[in-house]
Amino acid sequence: MKLEELRREIDAIDDELIELFVKRMNISLKVAEYKKENDLPVLNSERENDILLMVTEKAGSRLAPYAGDFFSNIFSISRSYQNSHLSKYGLVGGNLSYSYSKTIHEALGDYPYELYSLGPAEFEALMRSRDFVGLNITAPYKKAVIPYCDELTDTAAEIGAVNTVYKKGDKLIGANTDYDGFLYILKRSGISLKNKKILILGAGGASLTVQKCARDAGASEITAAVRGYDFSSERGAEIIINATPVGTFPDNGGKLIDLAGFPKCEGVIDVVYNPLYTDLLLRAREKGIAYSGGMPMLVAQATAAAELFTGKEYSHKNEEILNRLTASVQNIVFIGMPGAGKSTLGQRVAEALNRTFIDTDLAVSEKAGMPVEGIFEKFGEKRFRDMETEIIKEAGKKHALVIATGGGCVLREENMDALRQNAILFFLDIPVELLDTKDRPLSKDLETLKKMYKNRLPLYEKYGDYRIVKQK
Repeated sequence: MKLEELRREIDAIDDELIELFVKRMNISLKVAEYKKENDLPVLNSERENDILLMVTEKAGSRLAPYAGDFFSNIFSISRSYQNSHLSKYGLVGGNLSYSYSKTIHEALGDYPYELYSLGPAEFEALMRSRDFVGLNITAPYKKAVIPYCDELTDTAAEIGAVNTVYKKGDKLIGANTDYDGFLYILKRSGISLKNKKILILGAGGASLTVQKCARDAGASEITAAVRGYDFSSERGAEIIINATPVGTFPDNGGKLIDLAGFPKCEGVIDVVYNPLYTDLLLRAREKGIAYSGGMPMLVAQATAAAELFTGKEYSHKNEEILNRLTASVQNIVFIGMPGAGKSTLGQRVAEALNRTFIDTDLAVSEKAGMPVEGIFEKFGEKRFRDMETEIIKEAGKKHALVIATGGGCVLREENMDALRQNAILFFLDIPVELLDTKDRPLSKDLETLKKMYKNRLPLYEKYGDYRIVKQK
């Protein structure tokens, strides 16, 4: 067979391929619209992996790698096409499965907003297409987006990172509204950087933003410390700011420093917003030091970006959105003596708010396959406490739960740190004589209960944000 004949065969196949390609892309758009209506992500990694496995098997060993590359590219192109037609506004980043940005932007009510978890090739295709009105940009693309911008705002240029791009005529402008968000934290918390010695943990993009804010706010000295830094020379730091992801979900509890080593510290800020209270913030709270988490920054940077997108003013909505968002994710936790009615009240609250309810004693019992009393009798109290801690640490990471705890959970500080990171705590203070003692292994008589109440009361008072008192 001559070369021209072979080429004609390929051309005929290519004609069929382009017809199938157009058909496939049209169907993929319908799939995207269905997913949007049903609040499903565009990317379904499990399905794509299954298809790749199937096509590589069908292609045979010689062509398997080429078939894999071919279909991987089709999937990538399809997702870019789907994303570009879903919304003209959204957040672009790597893994966005835990982002609150869609909730915040759509609370403004002026435009639909989507989350686009994109790989590098998809990100490049979207930026080259410019098929959007405005985008927020997060890790790992805050620097990678800069070459696609026609202009940068002075703030973005000085920081060297962009978290917002928007159209201005034919030009694509890169801005940094994280700057606005951090200034909002300072204003809201009352923490002043003027003439202060500032210690910033981290030297990445968030740190660069914080450093500019500190310079503009008139800080007297600014130190950006990377992992492994000798903090002994920074004992005089007056304001400490964590600008790293340390302590972020799912690695809750992580920390870089101990506040005990900074006797002059008078203000602590952590840009992490999930959990609401990192270990650093919990320690500041205990010491009575002014503090703020990252949620106010998240909201304020979003409304500042929305103003660039639309030309409207939204900053007056910051507190409303912040309060609503915090309330929607914050857990409700009940602590108190055994038999105080925490489970009964917790179930009622969960039903009223349409939330998931967790009884930590019941969860331990289910995990052990026996009643709590049986765990105490067979394995002892320590084994029960260890299992209780495991349950609490997992529950404490989650959001929008109602949690009823065992009476002795306050005996371990690690339990209370796990609960407080995302919650508001209610202490049910019930007269000892009214406590239910049925199936309570440690509280079978009144004298034991009275002694237990006396010993635990300081802890209930320490950890309870609110106290619910029942009179005799």
